Amino acid sequence: MKCPVCRTPTVWEHNRWRPFCSERCQLTDLGTWATGGYRIPGTPLTVDPEKPLDEEPDAPRTGSITQDS
Repeated sequence: MKCPVCRTPTVWEHNRWRPFCSERCQLTDLGTWATGGYRIPGTPLTVDPEKPLDEEPDAPRTGSITQDS
């Protein structure tokens, strides 16, 4: 298999950073996640903090979703 960051061939078994080849590639990938590099394109959605969520224990917790202006 190849490292998803640098594409270097790497092994799965006994690799403490799998699926990455090294700690460096693992941290690079984490940084990409943390800075929003792996976003799904589209209009951002937010939950309206002024609208209460259902408080019933069995009710689905969907909230109110509105588009950002």
